[in-house]
Amino acid sequence: MITAAQMRAARALLGIDQKKLAELSGVSLPTIQRMEASEGNVRGMVDTLTKVVEALNEAGVELIGENARSEGAGRGARLRRAGPASTPANAAP
Repeated sequence: MITAAQMRAARALLGIDQKKLAELSGVSLPTIQRMEASEGNVRGMVDTLTKVVEALNEAGVELIGENARSEGAGRGARLRRAGPASTPANAAP
């Protein structure tokens, strides 16, 4: 599974736009746009999801599933828990 947020974050790490991801994966631009606009896990044809994940992997992004370990080396970022983006981490509740 891949989430829409993971797709957007992966593109940001690579510095590519949706059009470039569409080209790399062989998936249409409207499909990429629809996938990234979804809430939570991206839904779609397994073949399409596989193409996008493989393209991101080949470009150098390791997608890490919930509670999964990273087997790669190098720096990375992981969201520990989802929360409001506008709330600072050190703000009082």
